[in-house]
Amino acid sequence: MPIRTASARWQGNLTEGAGTLRTGQGGYQGNYSFASRFEEGQGTNPEELVGAAHAACFSMALSKALADAGTPGTSVETTAKVHLDKTDAGMTVTRIDLETVGQVPGVDEATFVELAEAAKKNCPISRLLSPGADISLTARLAS
Repeated sequence: MPIRTASARWQGNLTEGAGTLRTGQGGYQGNYSFASRFEEGQGTNPEELVGAAHAACFSMALSKALADAGTPGTSVETTAKVHLDKTDAGMTVTRIDLETVGQVPGVDEATFVELAEAAKKNCPISRLLSPGADISLTARLAS
């Protein structure tokens, strides 16, 4: 398997500095700052990037689980809400709430939720994050 890379550059001090980041294949490049991370400033932040990675990984894992069960989905759309909280250890990602909606012909809601729970448990990014963060899942079929 290939090794994936990303890079970031920060200039200045923590509160007034700014940075840029990019994925290794050039698929994404963006700006980040103290304001975009801890306030409501323009740009991205590490937690959004973790959320994007988790949502993408989970959606792919669920798509595979659906296909393996004989009910391939038309689409799986997932949002990850990453909670960054101040703890005794410092700023910490404490929780990630995954919310997924699937368009899956021929599957009932209970089966979809069961497959989604298995995908949450087995997606590589969930396995990476779950020792340190609680991961919740809300899964439903599109209406």
